[in-house]
Amino acid sequence: MSLAERLRVLRADKKVSLQVVADAVGISKPHVWELEKGKTQNPSLELLMKFAEYYSVSLDFLAGKSDVDLRSRKLNSMFRKIDHENASEEDLKVIEQAIDMALSLIKNHKQG
Repeated sequence: MSLAERLRVLRADKKVSLQVVADAVGISKPHVWELEKGKTQNPSLELLMKFAEYYSVSLDFLAGKSDVDLRSRKLNSMFRKIDHENASEEDLKVIEQAIDMALSLIKNHKQG
């Protein structure tokens, strides 16, 4: 996945506009668009650091050296769907059982 694709995915996950990102990292909206489209190459390290901080990801992730941040974001997104404030102990037990079942299915699938 390219830097442009990673920036697009991160912005979509955060559900913010080009302008919000531009304001947060201190560049113009068209510049963000160009970066997300891959039309601007080789952004400065300073700008990459601002993106990494804004999106709470590592520079390794932005550089394509690691997908750990993307996987972590997906997992966190799944867990945010749980209504923590209104979940009863029984609800949490059901969720835990569902996770255990899913992990078992994944393990069995990997084993053949």
